[in-house]
Amino acid sequence: MKSKKLLSLILVGILSVAVIQPTYAEEATIDDVRRRVEDLERERSSTASERDSLVDQLNALIEEERELQQQLEEKEQEIEVTEAELVVARVEENDQHESMTKRIRHMYENGNIEFLEILFQSESISDFLNAAEFITKISEYDRRMLIEFQEIVDQIAEKEAQLKEEYEELEVLQEDLAAKHQEVEELLEEKSAELVELDQEIGENAELLANLIARAEAEEQARAEAEALAAKERAARRAAEEAGGTQTAPPGPSRDHGNGTFAHPAPEGHLSSGFGWRTLNGARQFHNGHDYASSGRPIPAYAAESGVVVIAGWSNSAGNWVVVNHGNGLVTKYMHFSSLSVSQGQRVERGQFLGMTGNTGWSFGVHLHFEVRMNGRAVDPTDFLYR
Repeated sequence: MKSKKLLSLILVGILSVAVIQPTYAEEATIDDVRRRVEDLERERSSTASERDSLVDQLNALIEEERELQQQLEEKEQEIEVTEAELVVARVEENDQHESMTKRIRHMYENGNIEFLEILFQSESISDFLNAAEFITKISEYDRRMLIEFQEIVDQIAEKEAQLKEEYEELEVLQEDLAAKHQEVEELLEEKSAELVELDQEIGENAELLANLIARAEAEEQARAEAEALAAKERAARRAAEEAGGTQTAPPGPSRDHGNGTFAHPAPEGHLSSGFGWRTLNGARQFHNGHDYASSGRPIPAYAAESGVVVIAGWSNSAGNWVVVNHGNGLVTKYMHFSSLSVSQGQRVERGQFLGMTGNTGWSFGVHLHFEVRMNGRAVDPTDFLYR
């Protein structure tokens, strides 16, 4: 009979966890999160490689732009020199043309007189012919020099046009490089933003993984403690049966302490954490009840009011716990017991002994968590404990 009762308590505890606490089937598993972190790390490594490649491309483009700018400056200097040469050639061409024009006009306008002068001044016909030939050669020289100057001018103009064409090509190339530079910078910004997002997601998943592992370890520890307690009770039962009888733990004395609507659930303890917002392990969370600690030693806990025990068993989060229904939507919860003295379905009276406080479930030190709920909503126990 007692073994059936113990099995019932264990089953109730399991069912209560299914009702009160979310199951892992509804959450990400440790393996799922670990695989996600690994996938994110691989994606981050790939993105970082792409970013580094873009940085190399950007540096190469910057170097090309620097070299191209140097070439443009050199072309500008060559164009300036060529334009100066063209100006000089144009001036010399013009001067030569003006000089030749004047000489030819003078010879044709004064040709007879000049030839007579040459004839009278010549001592012989040979001297006259030589002088006349000299005049002809002067005219031919002017024509030849004019042609040479024109060729020089054309060459310089052609060189200037070629330099300007090369300069324009370099400018187009510079514009293309600048556009490509802008494109690579935008891609680099995108990859940097992706890395920031990946780092954030990796951090969030790593934190989730750490929390899941810690939670699993805590539940495993609580489960091991529950199994050890069950084994201890089985051993005690076997010893009692071998001694020829059965042993039952006597209930503790009732104690109605306090002057409020409820009796104080742990009069030997002190309030270590109240109702409302608090910071625990660096995280801000809402505390739904009162915690009563006792300097590390278990103390007795009592029913705050008469009612029916609807849960008395094990929960991964609450440890050994008791839930009492007082009717009219009023319920009280008592968590983290080291041992229980009531069972599910039992009616308890105000101030009746429920068990000894402990450190089971998600707990940090021996204490009693006392919670009051009205129509399913947690309310401040202070309003019920003190007038």
